[in-house]
Amino acid sequence: MLFIGVDLAWKELKPKETGLVVLEESGRVRAADWTLGIAAAADWIEEHAEDETLVFIDAPLVVTNPAGTQRTCEWHVGKCYGSARVSANSTHVGNERLGGVTLRKELERRGFRYDDGLDGPPKEGRAVSECYPYTTIVGSAELDYNVRPRYKRRPKKMSVREFRPIRARECDELIRRVAGLAAAIPPLDLRSHEHTRLLLDVASPVKDATAYKHREDILDAALAAWTAALWWNKGLDGCQVLGDEPDVERPAATIIAPAKPEQLIAERVTAAAVRERAARLAARAAARA
Repeated sequence: MLFIGVDLAWKELKPKETGLVVLEESGRVRAADWTLGIAAAADWIEEHAEDETLVFIDAPLVVTNPAGTQRTCEWHVGKCYGSARVSANSTHVGNERLGGVTLRKELERRGFRYDDGLDGPPKEGRAVSECYPYTTIVGSAELDYNVRPRYKRRPKKMSVREFRPIRARECDELIRRVAGLAAAIPPLDLRSHEHTRLLLDVASPVKDATAYKHREDILDAALAAWTAALWWNKGLDGCQVLGDEPDVERPAATIIAPAKPEQLIAERVTAAAVRERAARLAARAAARA
């Protein structure tokens, strides 16, 4: 199986760079690059995919819930990983940033299939699933984070000038830990490709926001590719399927996420919480009617 990780730029109008990484079972990074726009990302994925390829995309891929609501998988992120300061933005049909849905449909047109993970890892073919690198960082024992590193989102009460050196340090520490995955099962060897090797050989820039984002995109793509490898290797022994709930409509909107025992849905989401959320959603639907 081949693994492709995609850190997708969600906006379709005036798109930013998308980072992409191809990871072999051996841990070797076969390819790594950046593209601009949904069509270019689909072309790159199709070009590098083999007959058996698992593509993990950091973007909402299935969005059918009404405007003003939150997908169940996003709600599960907060419930399961909130103690590690990880949550997910709400996505619904009223959002403008639905590039992931467009990319999924384009890949399906080219012969890939969406896999929600509810039946376990795919065994063959070309499959596409959704992931979220933050859950990988705090959910995988291999990276050993109990709290989300501040390599992206600036705290509201912190100035840009204060945040940037912190962001650079925390990004470099994250890269150092990801480099340790070269000896993990499954492996990821950042030094095996020139673009990912630069993550280790060049320090994160403090002032150049464009260069920093360029670097971050390829890092998140590598994390997405490794998450795909982890899911294929360990299945539910290393990951969980956020968005899994009774009588869920298939294919479901899900996020496949590494998880420590205390982060599992069964441990974090109570029956009372599920009923409370269902009541809130019903009230919102009634108000819109």
